[in-house]
Amino acid sequence: MNILITNGRLIDQTGDRLASVRISDGIIVEVGDQLAPDSDSSRDERLIDAAGLVISPGFVDLHVHLREPGREEAETIETGSRGAALGGFTAVVAMPNTDPTQDSVGVVEFVRQQGKRAGLCDVYPSGSITMGRKGEQLTPFAELANAGVRLFTDDGNGVQDPQLMRRAYEYASDLGVTMAQHCEVESLTAGAVMHEGSCCSHLGLPGWPSLAEELMVHRDIELVRLTGAPAHFLHLSTAGSVALVRAAKADGLPVTAEATPHHISLTDELLASYSALYKVNPPLRTIEDVVAVREGLQDGTIDAIATDHAPHVSETKEMPLDQAPPGMLGLETALGVALAHLDMPLVDVVAAMSWKPAAIAGIADRHGRPIAPGEPANLTAFDPNETWEVVPAELASKSRNTPFIGVPLTGRVKHTILHGDIVVLDGKAQK
Repeated sequence: MNILITNGRLIDQTGDRLASVRISDGIIVEVGDQLAPDSDSSRDERLIDAAGLVISPGFVDLHVHLREPGREEAETIETGSRGAALGGFTAVVAMPNTDPTQDSVGVVEFVRQQGKRAGLCDVYPSGSITMGRKGEQLTPFAELANAGVRLFTDDGNGVQDPQLMRRAYEYASDLGVTMAQHCEVESLTAGAVMHEGSCCSHLGLPGWPSLAEELMVHRDIELVRLTGAPAHFLHLSTAGSVALVRAAKADGLPVTAEATPHHISLTDELLASYSALYKVNPPLRTIEDVVAVREGLQDGTIDAIATDHAPHVSETKEMPLDQAPPGMLGLETALGVALAHLDMPLVDVVAAMSWKPAAIAGIADRHGRPIAPGEPANLTAFDPNETWEVVPAELASKSRNTPFIGVPLTGRVKHTILHGDIVVLDGKAQK
C-alpha cells in the first residue's frame, strides 16, 4: 500500500514539527512540507488528511494479557490485537500466564504465529522466569532467548526465592535479556483485597500493604547491583517504590520501570463501591501514591506507560470482591487516560508509550523509530484534544471489565499503520 499523510503534526524523538509523510512498500520514503500526491497514475496512493492530528511512532505496550492459549473465553490474540491497534499500539508484549505457560519454545512460537495471523499489531511473547510460573525451577533461558524472547517474567506472581532470582539475573547478564519483576512479597498479601490503609479499615476489607511491593523492589535493585544484569519493574504503584527506583537510577544501575494508566488515575477509595471492576494487582493506592507515580513519569524515573491489559469474562468480575480475579482492560483507553491525567509535555507522553518501551522490549530496531525516510512505517495518528467516553459494546475485547465507562477521556486514536498497512482508519479496525 502506498500512503500519503498530509498536514500532520509529527512528534518523535527528533522533535515536534508540521509535515507530510509518504509511505511505500512498508517504508517511509519521504517526509517534508506540503508533499504533493504521486504523479504516477499507475500507483494507487491512499491519501490521509491528518489536519489536527498528531503523527507519532506506533505505541508499544510492554504488558498485556492476551489469554490465549487457555483462556480464550476472555480474550484471544486476535481480539486483543484488534484492541491494541485501536489504541494506537503497533507492538505488544504478551505476558506468559497462559495455559500452558509460555515457558517453552513451542508455546512462545504459537503465540507469535497467532499474532502474525491476526495481522493487527506485532505480538512479542515474553517467557516465564520459572517453569509453570511456580517459582521453583528456572526456564531454559538460552533456548527461549534464541527463539527471540527478550523479556522474562512470572507476572501475576513475583519470584519469592531470592537465591533463585539471583541465578536468573546471572543468566540474564550472559544472554542479553531482561528480567521483568512483578514485585509482591506474597506472605504479606495473603487474602488481601485492596490497599492497606484507612480506606480498607473503614470498609472492613483485608489490606495489601505498600511494603509488599517495596520489599521486592529493594531486593531486586540489590540483586541488580550484585549481578550487573538489567531489571524492569512492572506496574509500580507506591510512592516508596518510585523513590527506590529513582535512587537506583541515580546510582547508575540498569533498571527501568513502568506504570499503568489506572495507577495514575484511580484511587483505593473507589473500592467503597465493592465493585470488582476496581480490583487489580497491585491494588489501587492512595492519592499520595498516584501523585508520586505521576511525578515518576514526569521526571523519567518511570520509563513507560504499560496497560497491564487484563480481560476477564463478566461472570468472574461479578463475583464477590474477595473471590473476583484482579485486572481491568487497558489497550483501547490508555492514551485517553494518560492525556486526561498527566501534566506532561505531549512529546514525553508519546515517549513513554512508544520509543522508551520499544527500547526496553528490545524491539527498537522496528518500533518507536524516528519518522524519517528509510524507517519502517509503524505509525499512530491521534487527536490529542478529543474528549470521549467508553461505549462497552464498541470495545474490541471479548471482555468488558473496564472502570472507565462514563469517565471523560482526552485524546483518541484515529489511524494506525502497521508495516505500511492501514489497520485502523478513522477509528475503525480494518480487519
